[in-house]
Amino acid sequence: MPQRASALAPFRHSTFRALWTATLASNLGGLVQAVGAGWLMTTISNSDDMVALVQAATTLPVMIFSLAAGALADNFDRRNIMLTAQTIMMLVSAVLAIFAFAGLLSPWLLLAFTFFIGCGTALHNPSWQASMGDIVPREDLPGAVTLNSMSYNLMRSVGPAVGGLIVAVAGAAFAFALNAISYIALILALARWEPQREPRSLPHETFGRAIWAGLRYISMSPNLLKVMFRSFVFGLAAVSILALLPLVARDLVKGGALTYGTMLGCFGAGAIGGALLNARIRERWSNETIVRASFLGFAVSATMLGLSRDMWLSCLALLPAGACWVLALSLFNVTVQLSTPRWVVGRALALYQTATYGGMAAGSWLWGITADAYGADWALIASGVALILGAVMGLRYTLPEFGTLNLDPLGRFSEPELQLDLKPRSGPIMITLDYEIAQEDVHTFLIEMAQRRRIRIRDGARQWSLLRDLESPRIWTESYHVPTWVEYVRHHQRRTQADAEVFDRLLALHRGSAPPRVRRMIERQTVPIRDDTPLKGHPEIP
Repeated sequence: MPQRASALAPFRHSTFRALWTATLASNLGGLVQAVGAGWLMTTISNSDDMVALVQAATTLPVMIFSLAAGALADNFDRRNIMLTAQTIMMLVSAVLAIFAFAGLLSPWLLLAFTFFIGCGTALHNPSWQASMGDIVPREDLPGAVTLNSMSYNLMRSVGPAVGGLIVAVAGAAFAFALNAISYIALILALARWEPQREPRSLPHETFGRAIWAGLRYISMSPNLLKVMFRSFVFGLAAVSILALLPLVARDLVKGGALTYGTMLGCFGAGAIGGALLNARIRERWSNETIVRASFLGFAVSATMLGLSRDMWLSCLALLPAGACWVLALSLFNVTVQLSTPRWVVGRALALYQTATYGGMAAGSWLWGITADAYGADWALIASGVALILGAVMGLRYTLPEFGTLNLDPLGRFSEPELQLDLKPRSGPIMITLDYEIAQEDVHTFLIEMAQRRRIRIRDGARQWSLLRDLESPRIWTESYHVPTWVEYVRHHQRRTQADAEVFDRLLALHRGSAPPRVRRMIERQTVPIRDDTPLKGHPEIP
């Protein structure tokens, strides 16, 4: 039986240690800022839904911009992207502090500053999470994701209390100033990091094509779609506690800023406990069992919080909520990372974040409106019912187990020698493969071809079709198109070890004396001969 990896194993890697430690300071500042913004909104606005919109303003940019940030993360230097994002957030936080000291903040202006900080988070997160696979080996990746979550929640256990104390004693402006300073440590750590850069044999994808490739990959990956749907539902329902906690502290338990910070700290303490138990829980339970338990545990916590009028009982209810929060979200994240090849992992993580934070943004608005109409207590109870329904959805949309596929590059493809002088942008290119299939194998062949079609389209093929020869029914022809020659090469470089299993099974069904015949053709309309592509070694026709 293999020895269970330590939850602290990623700390063996010096780069991870340095960045993780610097992230602690940044997380502390961000949480202090969140307390300041949430509590300041309760003092400058009488609307409950405006208070909930502070959480929405933080999460909405992640939903809107994550996919674009993921495309950047997969095509450009991730360290530089993170440095840019951290610098933007530091400058916005500094200006927010100046406005707060000057007494110039209105409710909508506070939301605008919070939104711009969220934009920096949206730019940073895909590159940061995708970099985990570059910083630690695959076997330490679940631990690294969990430790990143622990980093945030470790600060959540003390940061909100610190933030509440700062707001109570010195005001929200000091909280915003502390947040601006907190970015410096991570900026310096990123500047010192020298990531290993793999040489590129192909040019960068264009921005629009990179975004479309990410959407296409996810849409043709059923397991990833399940993860993202469940994460959306969890974010939609579970964000009720974080969005309404300022109202719980003010209206239900009759406290102040320090009460709010202490309650957030209890949520963070529960999250740390969940992170520490994460590896042991994953050993004993399936992914789906963990997620269902997280939905149900959060439902119980939300209901208790809605019914409680005592601070001690509310704090007690927040402990399991924090644990369920980190268990569910870290599992979703690891599942996406281990179910996605490296070439598209940034976009996959970005789409996962879009789903999760989109649910949080919609939930913050939904539960804020509900609280405005019926009170925070009934809004929390209603969210508990929604969480129970989310657990029941697992019967239909069961999460996959991660780590079962080998997503390393296949590396079998060699660019063929061509007799035409093609340029990288030459195209469209049409590819055909001829198979000879015995009649008794046709059913199995069609099943494998259905998988082949999904892989082809997922990796960039267009107009895929399967044809059968009317005069020689044993001959089947697979055909597909790609826009250009460079996209054809890119299509093959995206192939993974797991994808090869399908092609190997197809080869086993092939009855021809030679391997399936492959033809690569460039489409041409009727054109003057002078405009056609010249043969290699021949002068162009004048």
